[in-house]
Amino acid sequence: MFEVILFEPEIPPNTGNIIRLCANTGARLHLIQPLGFQLEDRRLRRAGLDYHEWARVREYPDLAGCLAELGSPRLLAFTTRSNRAYHKVIYRPGDALLFGPETRGLPEEVLESLPEKQRLRIPMLTAGRSLNLSNTVAIALYEAWRQYDFPGAW
Repeated sequence: MFEVILFEPEIPPNTGNIIRLCANTGARLHLIQPLGFQLEDRRLRRAGLDYHEWARVREYPDLAGCLAELGSPRLLAFTTRSNRAYHKVIYRPGDALLFGPETRGLPEEVLESLPEKQRLRIPMLTAGRSLNLSNTVAIALYEAWRQYDFPGAW
């Protein structure tokens, strides 16, 4: 129902957690290279437990190729450099939720390529810098799925 795109993820356990999350929500996971690890990394596999076989995961050399293969979905980028709250958006089936690398976030050129209304932020206290990547994906994905009353769940 939803596409999750990780742009150049760096930390294996985060991606492993997201693999497990996608397997349990029906989302497809797309990884944009370069990755900061190998998909065979034991830390990634450990975090994802035995959900790897249930998750749909693809790798792409670049974001443009991923979006083209997905049929140019509406892209919603999650960033601390936005003032639009993630929960004020009406999500649509097929939306692609884009998240940047853990240590630097999405590149400015990626953000600037999107209309401001497609750049979203998850609120946090002003003293904080950022949230953990796997937590951010879970918050965003569950809000999108909740808006459709969790089809396929229960």
